[in-house]
Amino acid sequence: MADAGPDGSGATVTLIVPGESSGLRLDRFVAGAGHGWSRSQATRWIDDGHVTRNGRPAKPAALVQPGDVVEVTPPPVQPTEVLAQDIPLDVLFEDSHIVVINKPVGLVIHPAAGNPDGTLVNALLAHCDDLSGIGGVERPGIVHRLDKDTSGVMIVAKNDAAHRALELSFRWRTTDKRYLAVVYGIPKAAEGVVDAPIARHPTDRKRMAVVPDGRPSRTLWWVRERFPGAALVECRLVTGRTHQVRVHMAHIGHALVGDQTYAGKQWRNLDDPVLAAACRSFPRQALHAWRLTLTHPASGEPMTFEAPLPTDLRELLEVLRSA
Repeated sequence: MADAGPDGSGATVTLIVPGESSGLRLDRFVAGAGHGWSRSQATRWIDDGHVTRNGRPAKPAALVQPGDVVEVTPPPVQPTEVLAQDIPLDVLFEDSHIVVINKPVGLVIHPAAGNPDGTLVNALLAHCDDLSGIGGVERPGIVHRLDKDTSGVMIVAKNDAAHRALELSFRWRTTDKRYLAVVYGIPKAAEGVVDAPIARHPTDRKRMAVVPDGRPSRTLWWVRERFPGAALVECRLVTGRTHQVRVHMAHIGHALVGDQTYAGKQWRNLDDPVLAAACRSFPRQALHAWRLTLTHPASGEPMTFEAPLPTDLRELLEVLRSA
């Protein structure tokens, strides 16, 4: 039960731990309670005293037991302190609940160290009268993310109800996220599945890697076109881990063209000097978030959004096709 305001902020939500949740960490239990809270959010609230277990403060790592009473009082949404900036946006769809954009290459999602402004969030604050506050001061409305150098479809919540619904749909994997990528080498099979856990690289914290104790990660892929020494593949993310397409494709021997982190200088292996030059000069990972299918958070209507390939990827494909 909850003593709720219209946006849920400041409301106290009471959770009774069921038998099947015995032994879960408190932060995991709160995040999985079905209210659209992320684990990082739950951990922060526990540390800040907004969560009690049986009437007392607890630690995020505390293990819950059946019958425990967990009370969560989300802090009020903080007004944003991020500057609104008039940055052009390629809007694919917009209503009073969501805005769907085609994110360009080079646009950072939210302000952070090294990128205090000029981000998607800055642009959204100028574009929209209001945005969901659940993401916090620096990330209003942001439900999912794309890397700076990945282009394509992104959906943003314009109110808290939409944010909660979308966050749950991503968590429950009811969305269908499709990417297009140009990879080195030609896969022997027409399609495949990569089922390999992903976590931070054990020695290089800027990279992700397939590791035995990583988070479960699953990517489905299909070959769309074959070229001399390269291929265009379509990937469906069943899970949504950081760098998932890039890590999984590299793991099966088909790293993305332009990916300096996971592919290195594989252009050297291409026999055709024109193709080698095109891949060598491609300035980013050749990855595009092409299609997103989901249920509208208010109407329940199935919706599909597609973003056309950006100019740099189209030009790379033209060179590959001409070989």
